[in-house]
Amino acid sequence: MQTFRRIAGLFLLLLTWAAQAQVVTSQPVFFTENTSVTITYDASKGNAGLINFTGDVYIWTGTVTNLSATNTTWRNVKSPSFGQADPAALMTRDATNPNLYRITFTPRTFYPVPANETILRLGMIFKNANGSTVGRATDGSDIFVDVYQGGAAVRLTQPASGGNPLFVAPNVALPVSGSSAQPANLVLTLNGVQVAQAPNATTISTTATPTQTGRSVLRLTAGTGATAVSDSVILVVRPAVTVAALPAGAKEGVTYLPGGTSVILALTAPNKQFVYAVGEFNNFQPANAGYMNRTPNGNTWWVQINGLVAGREYAYQYLVDGVLRIADPYTEKVLDPNNDRFIPAITYPGLTYPAGQTGIMATLQTNQPAYQWQVNNFVRPAKTDLVIYELHLRDFIARHDYQTLRDTLGYLQRLGVNCIGLMPVNEFEGNDSWGYNPSFHLALDKYYGTKNSFKAFIDEAHRRGMAVVLDVVLNHAFGQNPMYQMYSDGGGATADSPWFNRVATHPYNVGNDFNHESAFTKTYSKNVMDYWVNEYRVDGYRFDLSKGFTQVNTGNNVGTWGNYDQSRINIWMDYYNHMQATRAGTYVILEHFADNSEETVLANAGMMLWGNMSGDYGRAGQGRSANFTGGYFGARGWQQSGLVTYMESHDEQRMMHEALASGLSDGAGYDIKNQTTALARMQMNAAFFFPIPGPKMIWQFGELGYEIDINQNGRTGSKPILWNYLQEPGRRRLRDTYANLIALRKEPGFSTAAFTYQLGSQSKVMHLTDPALKVTVVGNFGVFFDQIDPDFQQTGKWYNYLTGDSINVTNTHALLDLRAGEFAVYTASRIRRVALATTSQTVANALHLSVAPNPASQQTSLQYVLPSAGMVQVSVRNVLGQQVVALPATREATGSHTRELPLGNLAPGVYIVQVQAANRQQTLRLVIN
Repeated sequence: MQTFRRIAGLFLLLLTWAAQAQVVTSQPVFFTENTSVTITYDASKGNAGLINFTGDVYIWTGTVTNLSATNTTWRNVKSPSFGQADPAALMTRDATNPNLYRITFTPRTFYPVPANETILRLGMIFKNANGSTVGRATDGSDIFVDVYQGGAAVRLTQPASGGNPLFVAPNVALPVSGSSAQPANLVLTLNGVQVAQAPNATTISTTATPTQTGRSVLRLTAGTGATAVSDSVILVVRPAVTVAALPAGAKEGVTYLPGGTSVILALTAPNKQFVYAVGEFNNFQPANAGYMNRTPNGNTWWVQINGLVAGREYAYQYLVDGVLRIADPYTEKVLDPNNDRFIPAITYPGLTYPAGQTGIMATLQTNQPAYQWQVNNFVRPAKTDLVIYELHLRDFIARHDYQTLRDTLGYLQRLGVNCIGLMPVNEFEGNDSWGYNPSFHLALDKYYGTKNSFKAFIDEAHRRGMAVVLDVVLNHAFGQNPMYQMYSDGGGATADSPWFNRVATHPYNVGNDFNHESAFTKTYSKNVMDYWVNEYRVDGYRFDLSKGFTQVNTGNNVGTWGNYDQSRINIWMDYYNHMQATRAGTYVILEHFADNSEETVLANAGMMLWGNMSGDYGRAGQGRSANFTGGYFGARGWQQSGLVTYMESHDEQRMMHEALASGLSDGAGYDIKNQTTALARMQMNAAFFFPIPGPKMIWQFGELGYEIDINQNGRTGSKPILWNYLQEPGRRRLRDTYANLIALRKEPGFSTAAFTYQLGSQSKVMHLTDPALKVTVVGNFGVFFDQIDPDFQQTGKWYNYLTGDSINVTNTHALLDLRAGEFAVYTASRIRRVALATTSQTVANALHLSVAPNPASQQTSLQYVLPSAGMVQVSVRNVLGQQVVALPATREATGSHTRELPLGNLAPGVYIVQVQAANRQQTLRLVIN
């Protein structure tokens, strides 16, 4: 009786799997590009992204034609915008089954297909009106339906596999049916043995009974001899699962074994029935050698893969319960059939995707050559001394790769920063992104470069005395994340998900919310934290949305969410202690913004927390009332200087934009909307920012007064890369002010100086007092004349640090006259200012020629200004005067221009860049390393 029930249960499971595969059906089965077809979408199948959805559903669809690059490359997309509803793509909901949707069209007239293209396939996914909810295939990939090209064709319509084998019980009759495009002799075989035959027919129906353990092939053939065509489905009778402990030393993901020909693969997946490892090592077939063992606690699946070629890269996936193909959550590199083709080979060479496969792939490679680190004794800057430069590669350098970023470190070093804060670089969905939509937390996103180029960047940063901090997103993961895919039903994570909450416990959540009270999530998070400091030697992390790690459910109540939360403190203390045990001194920076009582506990434990002062500095830049007191850790009652204050971050409006758009005026000539005035006020902001004790953060190009609206091209959309700012004297003065104020922080006595301040009124003053250093900073943030008591620490000569002027103080409280926007940083002893080399030659030179980065490696950007339109010739010569690069001569309009100089074939050394425009010529020295 138990055997019968088991077989019956497996048979029902088989029927369920078969049904799931039918995400989309077409009627007729065989249709041409010129005949009408009805596409039916079952929202309960595939990834079930739109299951039980009550709003309108639209097909988002395109064609695969004879001009497509691959058989999955779309062309001729039907609708103009993914984020908007297209009435022509609206589907009709079935009257009796609300999860069925239909649309009828003729492909040749429905799609905007040029006359010279032949439609071979239809590609499609399904979405709600704004595209925020999407239905796809089970593995998250696009859905394709073949277009009939004429001639003999045959298709098995039941069972349907959807690309996966069907796992069946032995000795159970399986319903089978198929169709032919033309009358033909139809023959159905199982492992080569005929099961049924239908002469001169277009359909066939029967049953087939698999008996042997392992793989069987069910095949439908139409015709005979050379004209025969066939379709097949793989059936698998799987063996019993072996229960065995994970071998000693093995870990989640890939464990490389000695010799380079074997690995152990391990996947955490509680409550699953069976798992196969399928990949290039077994032709992606569910073979017994890839059938995974289950650990005694039922949580982990593992298998040893043998016979690998040492040093070869293999793509692989896990086939879970016979339905879902996922990449390894712990993979260090993914292969993405949809996005990798848009990554240029110069950024990531040699990307190939296994032919005939679908879905995101994990990779493994034994005997990988070890990176040879050049710096092995890097000492991280003290937390209180940090000046972090936050940047996003896409919007900082045109090549958006680590090699170019490495070449640009000289600029950042001259600025004086000692820490680079990178926005997320682990694998995120798509290519063009801020990175806060993570899918694989241990894989480096290939859009920015290779593993070794990232290591070389960190190595060079360390050589220059700069730490590297990664922005890490462990509050959530997006839909491509394998751990989410294994336990989701289209409406969110299922109740038995080991990692995710079905509904986020806090406001402002995006993606799928991790449950940080779960032991599974804690283990995963700690593994992520260990990985980057060990593998890449990063110096710490900035944790995005750290306040969201709570399991105290506050719904959408932002105020309640920020209240003191002991359980959240416990979570972070556990993570912090783990990171310090793994690598002592690892920076832990939280984007927390909780009640000060909670932040005080975390800061006093050694963590750093973001201190958002953008509102006050933005208002001050505009001439409005502002108070900088909150930017000082001591004003918050903290014992440790763990407040990472910033005037701008990736997530805040740019101060220069606000000043130019909303700056005040005195009505008599002083107008903050004037660019020169606004840039001067950015200098004053900096003078009341950097001297405040504690770590500081700069957003990229803030030192140049970047003024592009954060909402240009959408908040997270790409922004102009404006290295040509360096041509403008006012912006260079701002950069020099930043550099000198950062240098002041490195003077003896700064870190031990007593700090006093009056930062709440329009005219502000603050003091640093130490036997080795005395500083007084004064500034008038209003738009009218004012006087201020400087309260100098002593009489005598005081030096204006930023200008080199001096004053003689006989009365420490004598009022100072300050014009609108006037400020000064006074020191009791003369301190030598830093002298920054400019990338332009002279301001007076008519072409204002510059290159960045310089030194450079593969490529650099050339900027110049034409005072009048004309022909422009750009060339590069070596020190012998030989021309080694020549760009095509072009006619260009008056104004600023940027051109890319390819340097890939040039040996390291010194070169001369020459620009000729009309009767003007300018040269510039360029170093290639």
